[in-house]
Amino acid sequence: MVLAIVAGASVAAAALGGRYLIRSWQAYKARPVVPRLRRFYEGGFQPTMTRREAALILGIRERDAMEKIREAHRRVMVANHPDHGGSAYLATKINEAKDMLSGKTQNQGSAF
Repeated sequence: MVLAIVAGASVAAAALGGRYLIRSWQAYKARPVVPRLRRFYEGGFQPTMTRREAALILGIRERDAMEKIREAHRRVMVANHPDHGGSAYLATKINEAKDMLSGKTQNQGSAF
């Protein structure tokens, strides 16, 4: 008699657990799709470069060390160098971003 009660309670618990999992899964699938972190900055360039924009161009934080700035500049410049099919305008912006973060420029604006 006790075995039947324990077995019945186990089946009921399994059914309730399954019901909960199914409803949770349906709620998970019905949630609105929120885009993950964007990989690229959407929008054009600002008239005068800010530290924030420079960091976005190089893909680093505003307060990163000089070594990280050089590494990021090299990585982005290799992909966008004018001698290898890249844009001269983008190369200028990348160099301006490196100068801004390294402290070599004081918001002089782009050459273009």
